[in-house]
Amino acid sequence: MSDSIDFAAFPSDFVWGTATSAYQIEGAVAEDGRAPSIWDTFSHTPGKIDNDDHGDEACDHYHRWPEDIALMKRLGTDTYRMSIAWPRVLPAGDGLVNPAGLDFYDRLVDGLLDAGITPNLTLYHWDLPQALQDRGGWTARETAEHLASYASVVAGRLGDRVTHWATLNEPLCSGWIGHLEGRMAPGLTDLTAAVHASYHLLLGHGLATQAIRAAAPGARVGLVTNHSTVEPASTRPEDIAAATRMDGHTNRWWLDPVYGRGFPTDMRRLYGVELPERPGDLETISAPLDWHGLNYYFPVTVEDDPTGPVPHAREIRPTDVPRTGMDWQIDAGGLEEFLLRLTDDYGVHRLYVTENGSAFPDTVRPDGTVDDPERARYLEQHLSACARAVRKGAPLAGYYAWSLLDNFEWAYGYDKRFGLVHVDYPTQTRTIKSSGHRYADIIRGHRQAHA
Repeated sequence: MSDSIDFAAFPSDFVWGTATSAYQIEGAVAEDGRAPSIWDTFSHTPGKIDNDDHGDEACDHYHRWPEDIALMKRLGTDTYRMSIAWPRVLPAGDGLVNPAGLDFYDRLVDGLLDAGITPNLTLYHWDLPQALQDRGGWTARETAEHLASYASVVAGRLGDRVTHWATLNEPLCSGWIGHLEGRMAPGLTDLTAAVHASYHLLLGHGLATQAIRAAAPGARVGLVTNHSTVEPASTRPEDIAAATRMDGHTNRWWLDPVYGRGFPTDMRRLYGVELPERPGDLETISAPLDWHGLNYYFPVTVEDDPTGPVPHAREIRPTDVPRTGMDWQIDAGGLEEFLLRLTDDYGVHRLYVTENGSAFPDTVRPDGTVDDPERARYLEQHLSACARAVRKGAPLAGYYAWSLLDNFEWAYGYDKRFGLVHVDYPTQTRTIKSSGHRYADIIRGHRQAHA
């Protein structure tokens, strides 16, 4: 099956990795000085999470990390994208550092490096300390400043060994889903709060970029954003306009300011919320990046919805198209398209696919193995799309499969499984799925092609 992927398209130094996030896998939420995050609060609020699941234990990675690094070695990966838990390092969000929290990440980074795996650290993957939320969270400018202070602490401790840093993961989810739609922590449904949070997230990104570079001069700093291609449901002018609005909401709002274009005028008009701007903010937000991370899962098709919520565009679900277990449409062409958009429209000079993966129901066979051909096929299709994008000029330097492990999938709890490695939660037994073995084959195929 290796012939289905154009390995020669990828550069010889292309890196292969897996990705996780702290709250989804670590567990140990009250150990060694860690304080609650907004996700601890949200997941323990009745009715917010499927099956009333929570991340208290998750994959117990906090205690089982050596086993998980061994799994990465078995897959043959070069790099590992992980996040730091802010409330583990700074339990109050600012102020006193928790030495035990930093020590954990110190050991984890050393363990990765000893295994020949390059860590790629994300500072903020949604687990804001609850203490900061109690003071306004991302609606407050001070939270952006606290992110920069936190970045200084972590980069000051780990920057002698870690070179790849991301400030934020998917600020769209924090801003829109957490503050406008209410389906993620902190669970608000307030347009003004959402717009202010979106602004402060991007400001925090810019301030944290400065802080990382000051603390670790050799750091390569990037931002990870999630995007979807957007298509109108018909050729009606109203649907075409709706697609433009959805693209502004989903894509341009998060990219234009970072790449020096400011916040899109049409979206500012649509939201009708005054931004909490101060002189110099846009320069801070648009500080040059060393790389950009794209998280891609699905395309979006929309029709006009003038009486619906902002952006007045209703997503429709085309029939007779393949879907994942999340009911997300499968369209690898969208990944190719967005890689080229970042390259051609925004001038990104170094790209990584920092998340891409699929959830499907898994069945453990009597012999303990897990066969998941749909996930393996998804992987092949999207890597083929990556290769096509590289052939067309995308400066793609690496791919991170989401996810290394089955984990706590936010509002979906533990029912949805994205892992290349199956986790039996009652026993914490790890089993590499057939998709994981396929990924290992792909990695070997690329290396052989460039031997």
